[in-house]
Amino acid sequence: MTAEATFRGALARVHRVDEKLYQRALARHAALTKPPGSLGALEPLGARLAAVLGTLKPRPEGRAVAVFAADHGVAAAGVSAYPQSVTAGMVRNFLAGGAAVNALAAAAGAKLLIVDVGVAADVDDHPALWSRKVARGTRNMLHGPAMTRAELFAACAAGVEAAEHLAARGAVLLAGGEMGIGNTTAAAALTAHLTGAPARAVTGRGSGLDDAGLARKVAVVEQVLERHGEQATEPLEALRRFGGLEIAALTGFYVGAAALRAPVVLDGFIATAAALVAAALAPAVRDYLFAAHRSQEPGHAVQLQHLGLTPLFDLGLRLGEGSGAVLAFGLLEGAAAVLRDMATFEEAGL
Repeated sequence: MTAEATFRGALARVHRVDEKLYQRALARHAALTKPPGSLGALEPLGARLAAVLGTLKPRPEGRAVAVFAADHGVAAAGVSAYPQSVTAGMVRNFLAGGAAVNALAAAAGAKLLIVDVGVAADVDDHPALWSRKVARGTRNMLHGPAMTRAELFAACAAGVEAAEHLAARGAVLLAGGEMGIGNTTAAAALTAHLTGAPARAVTGRGSGLDDAGLARKVAVVEQVLERHGEQATEPLEALRRFGGLEIAALTGFYVGAAALRAPVVLDGFIATAAALVAAALAPAVRDYLFAAHRSQEPGHAVQLQHLGLTPLFDLGLRLGEGSGAVLAFGLLEGAAAVLRDMATFEEAGL
């Protein structure tokens, strides 16, 4: 099967969740031994999990996060506070267990899979590494499309296969993360194009740009939107033109999770840019997406509003890596446990 067939096959398997089951879950909440609505947002959260998993007793206990890494040609335009070599360095740090997502995944009892879909440097084999390198980074979107169609679908298929790989190993609750110097620039271009928001409204400081760096980054996003906007007539073409390979892989990961009827937790700005693409291709994907948090990147609030998603918390996070998504695992399992394990008034004899 070709990479394009793998991705389009997963798209065809995405279906809406059972709205009647969602309503039944809310009705069960109303009958539990507590004042109605007293658990606030945990109640619809648990009902959403019930609808996704197809049961009034949801048990999303197998946790896993896939972190997709790739480099970006647009980094040459000085849009990041760090050099491109940091991407490969951070991948090695993930594999050595020294990054924030390692610590948080361990604390959450989550499996961690690192996927190289486009790091510009070689990365040594490691048990936690999935090598699916499509290319050594994308091309500079200032000068042309970031990816070819073959590269686009290869990266999307890698994401689908990562979701299937983790589900086959017992993961029920999934999350996606990313690493790639320059990827907030690609995410900003995608977000502006897909939501219609101005470049300045969705472009932030990323890994710590000063005022001059931010102005340069905004100018780059405006230039690529002018260059590619009229030709990016559908979501996959926008993704191909703006990049990046890890964003394409995350798009495939979300589609793959939805095709498996698995709840998938969104992290921050880059991860949610991929969700914009996935939901534009298959609106039913939204049913399976759970927004962990609101990032400090200004474009993240625009993305979440466009998707109609309410984040579970706002801790001022802007790291990426899947770090915020992993933090949300406990809240999601708590919401499921309340719906599943609490007694109704009738069951308690009250």
